[in-house]
Amino acid sequence: MRSNQRKSDTMSLIVITGASQGIGQAIAAKFAMEPDVQMCLLARSRDNLERVAANARAAGAQAQTFPCDITDDEAVVDTAQRILVEYGVPDILMNNAGSFERGTALDTTPAGFRRQVAINLTSAFVVTNAFLAPMVQRGSGHILYMASVASVQAYRGALAYCAAKHGLLGLARGVREETLDSGLRVTTLLPGATLTPSWAGSGVPPERLMPATDVAQAVVEICRLSARTVVEEILLRPRSGDL
Repeated sequence: MRSNQRKSDTMSLIVITGASQGIGQAIAAKFAMEPDVQMCLLARSRDNLERVAANARAAGAQAQTFPCDITDDEAVVDTAQRILVEYGVPDILMNNAGSFERGTALDTTPAGFRRQVAINLTSAFVVTNAFLAPMVQRGSGHILYMASVASVQAYRGALAYCAAKHGLLGLARGVREETLDSGLRVTTLLPGATLTPSWAGSGVPPERLMPATDVAQAVVEICRLSARTVVEEILLRPRSGDL
């Protein structure tokens, strides 16, 4: 289901990457419950995206799917241009796409390291870069980044992931500093262990992990604040602490 109808002046346009599962799916579901929402959902899996979009429409939101590999720079730029032309400038840009791979300093390959940086860091830069100029020109909007506790704390056995997430926090801080006078808000979320497909087969009891819906609720509440206030960074952890 597609529509070329641009959002109305009273409707919020929300772009979410990595929207097909996990935290991205939960964010889409939470925003779908808000009034006057148009969502553009990005991820590689067309089938999963359509399922998420269908649920959002059932909740009353408008939702369109854009299958896209966010590590493909050209595909990201093309998708962003389609969104800008068909729906306008995003009010909320949620850089959520990411992936977790295990690997120590001894057994991580250069290719594996580059892959984690591409998925967790470079893609967020490319997505931000594709939308930033029109958001700055308009003088309003909210850019969010889904970082991690691993952005501020090293974990054994996840070297490339930690390095990439540290870099993502630096990227977000840089974008925040460079857009202070533009009217934009920039927020970085740093969640700890969250119940998502990446924990499948880990043996960790689900009740030991944060629900993805809690992280999604934090996103929505942060975006509800007035344009005069920004949550720059927010750290969320399981009540019992890190794993």
